[in-house]
Amino acid sequence: MVGVEAALYGREDVRIERVPVPAAAPGEIVVRVRAALTCGTDLKVYRRGYHSRMLTPPIPFGHELAGVVHEVGAGVTQFEPGDRVVALNSAPCDKCYYCRHGQQNLCDDLIFNNGAYAEFLRIPSRIVQKNTLLVPVDVPLEHAALTEPLACVVRGLEESNAQAGDTLAVIGAGPIGLMFIHTAQIAGLHVIAVVKRDEQVDAARIFGATHVVQIGSVDDPVAAVRALTPDDRGVDVAIEAVAVPETWQWAVEMARKGGMVNFFGGCAAGTKVELDTNHLHYNDITLKSSFHHTPATARKALDLIQSGRFKCEEYITGRAPLADLDGVLRRLMDRSNDIKTAIIP
Repeated sequence: MVGVEAALYGREDVRIERVPVPAAAPGEIVVRVRAALTCGTDLKVYRRGYHSRMLTPPIPFGHELAGVVHEVGAGVTQFEPGDRVVALNSAPCDKCYYCRHGQQNLCDDLIFNNGAYAEFLRIPSRIVQKNTLLVPVDVPLEHAALTEPLACVVRGLEESNAQAGDTLAVIGAGPIGLMFIHTAQIAGLHVIAVVKRDEQVDAARIFGATHVVQIGSVDDPVAAVRALTPDDRGVDVAIEAVAVPETWQWAVEMARKGGMVNFFGGCAAGTKVELDTNHLHYNDITLKSSFHHTPATARKALDLIQSGRFKCEEYITGRAPLADLDGVLRRLMDRSNDIKTAIIP
């Protein structure tokens, strides 16, 4: 039996190939992919041609998916053919130093699984055991595919110690920035969105921003954000979701005394950022970076999706067949109005 999959060969080089349908080894399952979602990380990888932690070309591409179990390997008892599932893109060992210290996202043996842009995907045994979840019948599979990025955002918000009633600034209104805005709004925070393009103004409001600061409409984005807080004191939490040095600096300057800054956007390898040490020290500002997700936040993310509180329908703004993947990625790089496109194999 033959299927198709997308493979990354280098910078802006994705090829759709015919490949044998994988077979499930003991402990594994094979999922027939029903929806795979585009992602900001995928765009960065497509543009750069690699990912320092997860991808060395040539390699199957894509990591946000949901589908139906096609085959189960020997020893698998928790799933059976026909089950609707979302399989996360990694799983920790739960044995190393970091796992034992509650930092499973930093696991020394964190295994990754890529290849969501395909008709079929084999799920490694450890991910089957720890990070594959049943999807209720009333949840569309393309909505369930949002679980992976939302799990990262849920963890980022938890790590920022944000509390209901706090004021939070989110710099950036790409897919992750909008997800932070909406998740924070659901959690009862007042959100100030800092955006660049006109269409992002409307999107930020749809997903719950209390205020929107458009960079091109103000002289100083930092001052504009601080002006929206009592006595211009700054925000309780600033989330950076753009991944450039300038916005890392803005995030620090937007935070109030005693505030928290989360550098969520991962800059390119080798990037350096200059920060005012005097400002940091005497204002007692906490700097935090959040990477990836854990099995616990994956479950919280799926719970949020199936609760109906998260606006999944508004978040998925396009659909396309697998054959059109390259064109979809090129359009997203050109700053289209799409947030996420569901690739339907």
